[in-house]
Amino acid sequence: MTVANIEVLTRDPETIEIAITGEIDLSNADVVRDDIFAAIGNHLVTVRLNLAGVTYLDSAGLRILFSLAERLRLLQADCQILAPEGSTSRRVVELAGLDTLARILP
Repeated sequence: MTVANIEVLTRDPETIEIAITGEIDLSNADVVRDDIFAAIGNHLVTVRLNLAGVTYLDSAGLRILFSLAERLRLLQADCQILAPEGSTSRRVVELAGLDTLARILP
């Protein structure tokens, strides 16, 4: 089974930063999604998802990101994705067009 680790780096009443490391694919997508969504409260203003440590991201992982962006849109919260320039996760996110729903930060 593919392994991904989810860690809450910053949590205050309005902002949360969640770091993901490892690989996200069909085999672990449900667990990753559940862990991310469990960390997000209904009163957050900003959710920052740090993908700097993600080494593999397939379509199941992209579904998580699109689902997160939609959930945050409904909550009227800012969705930010940290993905370093030139990284695998950045290329996948940009190619999928996620930058139309979330702010992609270097």
